[in-house]
Amino acid sequence: MQEGFVVPLDPSAFLADPELLGVLSQHAQPVDCATDRVLFCQDDPVSGLYILHEGRIALSMTSQGGKTILSAEAKDGSLLGLPGLISKQPYSLTAVAHSGAKVSFLDHDAFTALMESGPELSFKILRVLAAEVRAARYALF
Repeated sequence: MQEGFVVPLDPSAFLADPELLGVLSQHAQPVDCATDRVLFCQDDPVSGLYILHEGRIALSMTSQGGKTILSAEAKDGSLLGLPGLISKQPYSLTAVAHSGAKVSFLDHDAFTALMESGPELSFKILRVLAAEVRAARYALF
């Protein structure tokens, strides 16, 4: 990848189906986004999953030199922070919710309890994660 070149990431990679969104949302807490708000930063420890119900969230990844190398704008129905949450690794992107976005947050313990509650839900989460991995690969190659 050339230095200074920003790779756009397909925002549909983060989308969950309506049934999954409904289950997760029942256990999530609203996040105040009356003004622009940083939800998480690249390399921050993972605390949970963010769900974008409506509005705009800018996603980005920076190189070690501080240059933006990946960017996307999440769509309504996006699950954000999933790779880090599942792998117990830091967030790999930075997410900034724009003023007025309707966002909720599901903490790590609640997410884990839901995943352990049944294989159907776990497979739906895996599909979102697989789509995110696939989009990242296509963006880079």
